[in-house]
This record gives sequence, C-alpha cells and structure tokens, in this order.
Amino acid sequence: MAIPSFVDRVTVHVTGGNGGNGCASVHREKFKPLGGPDGGNGGDGGSVILRVDPDLTTLVDYHRSSHRSATNGAQGKGDNQNGSKGADVVLPVPDGTVVSTPDGEVLADLVGPGAEYVVAQGGKGGLGNAALASSARKAPGFALLGEDGEERTIVLELKVVADIGLVGFPSAGKSSLVASISRARPKIADYPFTTLIPNLGVVVAGETTFTVADVPGLIEGASEGRGLGHDFLRHVERCAALVHVIDCATYEPGRDPVSDLDTIEAELAAHGGLEDRPRLVALNKVDVPDAREIAEMVTADLERRGMRVFSISTASHEGLDALKFAMAEIVQKRRAEAEKPDTTRIVIRPQATGGVEFKIKKMPDGGWLVQGDKPERWVRQTDFTNAEATGYLADRLNRLGVEKELLERGAMAGDAVIIGDGPNAVVFDFAPEVQAGAEILARRGEDHRLEEDRPAAQRKKAKDELYHARRAGEIEPSTDLSEYGAGWTEDEVDLSPAEAKAAQKAAEKLARKQARELEAAQELQAELAYAAGQDIDVEAEDNKNA
Repeated sequence: MAIPSFVDRVTVHVTGGNGGNGCASVHREKFKPLGGPDGGNGGDGGSVILRVDPDLTTLVDYHRSSHRSATNGAQGKGDNQNGSKGADVVLPVPDGTVVSTPDGEVLADLVGPGAEYVVAQGGKGGLGNAALASSARKAPGFALLGEDGEERTIVLELKVVADIGLVGFPSAGKSSLVASISRARPKIADYPFTTLIPNLGVVVAGETTFTVADVPGLIEGASEGRGLGHDFLRHVERCAALVHVIDCATYEPGRDPVSDLDTIEAELAAHGGLEDRPRLVALNKVDVPDAREIAEMVTADLERRGMRVFSISTASHEGLDALKFAMAEIVQKRRAEAEKPDTTRIVIRPQATGGVEFKIKKMPDGGWLVQGDKPERWVRQTDFTNAEATGYLADRLNRLGVEKELLERGAMAGDAVIIGDGPNAVVFDFAPEVQAGAEILARRGEDHRLEEDRPAAQRKKAKDELYHARRAGEIEPSTDLSEYGAGWTEDEVDLSPAEAKAAQKAAEKLARKQARELEAAQELQAELAYAAGQDIDVEAEDNKNA
C-alpha cells in the first residue's frame, strides 16, 4: 500500500521518559566506616515536545511512525552523584496543527513558528537517602523511586494557515488560478478530483504579500462525507476571505454559476464557522465565448447579493490583476483589524494550591478509597520491599491528615484502605497510630507498625511470663527443665531461662579451660621426669668406664 505524500490527520502515541530511582548509600572511607548517607537523586525523564516548523507542510512523518518516546533518567549513585536527565524528544509539526485527544478535547492550537507544547511530561526522579536525611531521620536506609513518564494518545490535525481560500467544484480552475498568480506548480489536468491535497501559493500584489490555498474536492454533500471536501473543509477555517471559483464553461447538465455558488455556500454553512468571512466571486474561463456570455448574464444577479464579481481567465490571465488586488485589500483590512500582539512582560506565578489535597469515600465492600495527587504520587515513589520506606510513606500520609480523616469517618483497624484508582492502586490494612506524631523507635530497615512480633520474640515473652509466674507462686513449678540446658535441677533454677543458659555456657567454657591447663601441667611433669632419668644413666656409664 502506497504511503500518501500529504497527511493532515494522524494519531500518535507519545510516552515521556521515566524518572531514575534514588540511591540509598552510606559514605565509607578509612577510619570512617559510617560517614553518613550519600545517595544521589535520580534524573528526571525526558519530555515529548511538539514544536512548529514553518518548513513542514504535512504530517506524513507521523503516519509512517506513530510511536514516539523520550529517554529515561539515570539512577542516582553513591558519593552524592545525581543521575543524568533524560533527553527531550522534539517533534516538528506544521504551522496550524491542532492537538486534541481521541475524544475531541482540544489540548493546543499551534500557530506561529517556534510555538511549543509539552504533550507528554517526563517523570520526576526519586530522591536519594542524602536528600531524605533530617534531624529526626539522620541515616535513612531507603530512597524514593522515580515516577513513570506520562503516556497518552493524541490526534494531530493540520489546518492550513492561509489568508485566502479558493473554493469551488472540481475542475473549476482553482489550481490553475493558484499557478497563475503565484509560483506554486500544482498538478493540473482536465478530469475531476485532479487536486488531492491543498496547494499553497504566495502572492504579491503591490506591497502586500499573502498566501492563497486551493481547497480541493467540494461537491454537494461534502459536509456529510461525500467526495474529498469532508477531509479538507477544515483548511478554510483560518482563511481571512473566501474566493468562489466558478466554472462558466462547464457542459454538465443542470449546472450554472448561480446554482454552483448556492451549492458551495450550503456546504460551507453546514460545516459552520465561516459566516463572517468576506466573499469574492471569480467567474473563470471567460476566454471561451459561451462562458463570457454566461458570466455577463449572471454578474448583475451576483452583485445584487452584495458580492464583488470578477470575470477571469487563467489561460489568458484576463482579470487576474484586479482579483489579486481585491484579495490584497481584504487581507490588509483583516490584518489591520487584528489585535496587535501584547508586548507586555508576562510574569508567571505559581497558582495557589489551596483546597482539598485528597478525598476519601466509602466503598460498597466496606473498604475506603483515598484519591489525590499527593497520596497517589507518594505511593508510586515508595519501594514496598523496604519496610523503612513503607513506614516513611505512612508518616507522610499521617502528616497530610489521611489517618485523621479516616478515623473521623468511622474507619476501624483492619479495614482495607485503597490509595489510587486503576491498575496501580495499592491496598493497605488500616492500622492507626496510638499517639499521632510519636517517634518510632525501631531497628534500621524495620517498622513496628508493619508487622507483629516475630515468633522468636513471642516464644521468649511466653517463657519469661511463665518463669515469673513460677517465682511468684502463681503456678506449680514444672520438673521439665530441659529449656534451661543440661545438668540443671529444680532446686537450682533461680534465673530466667536465658540467664541460666548463659551461665551454663560460661561454666562449660571454664571447665574446658581448666582441662587444657591440667593437661599442659601433666605433659610438663612427664618431660621433666624423662630428662632427670637420662642424666642418671649417663653418670653410671662413666663410672663403669673409669
């Protein structure tokens, strides 16, 4: 299938780059094993930006490649090294491009060279533990995750920016008129629908320079999708004036200049939004004798309707100068009436962010749904494999007032709390704090609000309670003392199980030490006795020899 050279409507999928994750790192050097947190922040993801390029006249590049993505931000590193920012992707579009959603909501109307619109924002990079350190949390053992880039589907629609729009039936001579008054060279032939794309020409009339657009394919029913007019009627919306090019030499039955004009005007009215545009009428092909007679017959009737009528011939160039200067007059008047650009310096200040930062509603199944930009963004930044990071999220939600609002609305401990709406929603079991704002004392990487006592701690607690109950005489002592270690009797139990085991280990260690010392002493005595016996034998042999 051949790819067209002119495309004025495309659907594009754009994705901003993801932000890099922050780094959780601790500075280490000689004689400083714990030099403090030094994890860098992640880099922001790149954005997708639309920018008007005056040299472009079509959206065909996005017809061939409809998926565009920016690069991701780099992750942070230790030694306070922040990740690099992802590169932006700039998509050039023609002047007059309208950006909208698939539902028809207009996002931006890009008119003028250099006009820009950020269509997909890159995700923010996550903070490293160096940035999260504070007086209350001096050595965070976690970092925040980077946010995902914005992903959306947009529709790009080109509306040609021209001063004058030429409208009329196929083969009325619109393309020939553009070629006669400008240097544009559109395709011209003697069959209907020769022109398949709008043609732009630059016309100079005295000191006025303006553009003329040939809008192809207008026939009866064009506003309802017949012919090509349904696709190209949008290109006359920006024109300052419309010129009806009427074929006075047509041989089709039932057609005449007045009926052709009425048909085109009916289609323009059905399209809507063009009632205030000035109209000119160009009766074309008067170089044909019969066509000249028809033009002279209908001129008076059209002038009574309040229209300026020009008899022209694109073949002999008759009447073209008068038509050009009439166009230039309308363009000059329209430009003079247009508002002058405001050169006052624009100061952009952040808007007030007052109001409710989150909202909570009760779910039919008994759970609670929390919605809001801040809570949902914080959830996306949290690494739920790190208990300390999850506790940090709980602190942030508590400071925002989420827990207080849940309690006021009747939430009970253990209720399901859903933060976010959609596939990225996260479900928690509601566990309110006993004292709001109380400092949490826990081992690094743990948070007592997230898990119950460990099984080992529960067993130790039960043994201690049993021991103290026996000491207090509340229960009869048990003869099973295996938990205290070997060699213990019921009368000797005056310590807790843990203390008793520690004492037994110390006694065993002392016994092993004493055994080693005794063995060493015995070996020394044996060596001394052996040496003394050898000396006696040598003296006896000497006496014998003497």
